[in-house]
Amino acid sequence: MFICNAALRNKEMRANCSSSSACPANSSEEELPVGLEVYGNLELVFTVVSAVMTGLLMFSLGCSVEIRRLWSHIRRPWGIAAGLLCQFGLMPLTAYLLVISFSLKPVQAMAILIMGCCPGGTISNIFTYWVDGDMDLSISMTTCSTVVALGMMPLCLYLYTLSWNLEQNLTIPYQNIGFTLVCLTIPVAFGVYVNYRWPKQSKIILKVGAIVGGVLLLVVAVAGVVLAKGSWNSDIILLTISFIFPLIGHVTGFLLALLTHQSWQSCRTISLETGAQNIQMCITMLHLSFTAEQLVQMLSFPLAYGLFQLLDGILIVAAYKMYKRTLKIKHRIKNPALRVEARFKKKSTSPKETSAFLE
Repeated sequence: MFICNAALRNKEMRANCSSSSACPANSSEEELPVGLEVYGNLELVFTVVSAVMTGLLMFSLGCSVEIRRLWSHIRRPWGIAAGLLCQFGLMPLTAYLLVISFSLKPVQAMAILIMGCCPGGTISNIFTYWVDGDMDLSISMTTCSTVVALGMMPLCLYLYTLSWNLEQNLTIPYQNIGFTLVCLTIPVAFGVYVNYRWPKQSKIILKVGAIVGGVLLLVVAVAGVVLAKGSWNSDIILLTISFIFPLIGHVTGFLLALLTHQSWQSCRTISLETGAQNIQMCITMLHLSFTAEQLVQMLSFPLAYGLFQLLDGILIVAAYKMYKRTLKIKHRIKNPALRVEARFKKKSTSPKETSAFLE
């Protein structure tokens, strides 16, 4: 998720480190590098922009959720269970195998492992909408993975770092997780209510919100990468891992969903949910757990991962749209009567619905 919760992160950092002199984030006399200072100064701006953008986006996506279908996923949570297995089973294991395969430094290895143990991000919800996925399942998975992360993040990190000699304690950003849940559930609940009361208007809100949210998401992602360029390093191994990691998540998530006999719509949804991680939660945990010198070697990975998961999502959406368009063309060639019917519908379309909505 791309919420940038600076205030909560600073409070938690002070609370965790005020009573412990061994905490690496407690070095108040330590001078931050230029890139990290820029990141800190811009964090408050991104907090407001990201929170507002996320709220509006989740409200518009909530307008696609039907109470009946949402309840069916909760009553028979096989799709949610498959998604959680991918999120906290496959992704941490993939991160651990990548760390072993590339023989990384301990600090860099921790950045990759923390990313693999984070819950899903809301960027997957908008990509799910664009590929005609199951929005009820997508939002349910994002919410459930964030709740389950309260226990699964520390458990996964503990299990996979048992053989590592860590010099510092890892700090789980519980306040950030709680803030994420609030910004996720409240706007979605309003969207569900609007869809229940005004179904026609909710469709218009959904289309407008998806387009505007996608544009704002792209702008904030590019601006964040450019403005935090001082935090980047030219480690080709980290860039390579940040490129293949989300791809592995998408492929393995799709295959596991397929093996558990999920529908094609659910397979696309679980695939996107698996590869899309909560970038901001990873960055917050790195800031809480490591020193400024260590962050210089680590911070480029979540930034690059966020950029590549955005590019991967756009490519998946583009490929799906091309595939869908090809199927429509083939279907029209086989059934010429459909073209005549489509032209007739275009001519008979009246602006009654638009004028009713404006009124």
